[in-house]
Amino acid sequence: MPNSTMQSEVEAAQEPLIQSSDLVSRVAQHIKAKFAVESSGHDWHHINRVWKLARQIGAQEGANQEIVELGALVHDIADWKFYDGDDTVGPREAERLLSEEGASAYLIEQVVEIVATISYKGAGVTTAMKSLEGKCVQDADRLDAIGAIGIARCFAYGGHAGRQMYDPEEPPEMHATADAYKASKGHSLNHFYEKLFLLKDRMNTETGKAMAVERHRFMEQYVAQFLKEWNV
Repeated sequence: MPNSTMQSEVEAAQEPLIQSSDLVSRVAQHIKAKFAVESSGHDWHHINRVWKLARQIGAQEGANQEIVELGALVHDIADWKFYDGDDTVGPREAERLLSEEGASAYLIEQVVEIVATISYKGAGVTTAMKSLEGKCVQDADRLDAIGAIGIARCFAYGGHAGRQMYDPEEPPEMHATADAYKASKGHSLNHFYEKLFLLKDRMNTETGKAMAVERHRFMEQYVAQFLKEWNV
């Protein structure tokens, strides 16, 4: 087992020393309270990891850190997966919270655009971010969807949604439209082929691309071992 003190020191060294604004801190407290108890893999810990990753990427890419941090914190404020596929709820909720917390009209506009565009919607669907800040947040969210954490989240969501772990008779489907992707009820292992394995090559920033390589490789190794053990 790794020394916990040493591991904490390494993690702290990797985190840029960025002072968050009062607005960011207030929004973070609200989001932490809202998502403290959540079991689908879209909990506060996911949001917090995306927040940290987005800060790191934003610092390297020269992005506006307040927009990056706010975008990361509210990116899952009302995910369409939990609102019958309605992807308008998230932007509305983000706008409402930021307005209540006194954010400027400019900040609200930039962050709402991130929330409206961030989600993956199928292999055949382009979800291009307009701003550098949006690209940083989208990369951070996608990084947390791959690697060891991504594997755990994939199966956590599958269990939450009542999906089978694997069915060899059900091949992956490369969804051409957002509606087809939203309607999919496939087993969890298909999610690797339908989304997770595609994310490395859909990273926006050079920083995100570099960070994705190791996580992608780990997923490939995991799925190979999974199938080896399945086919005993």
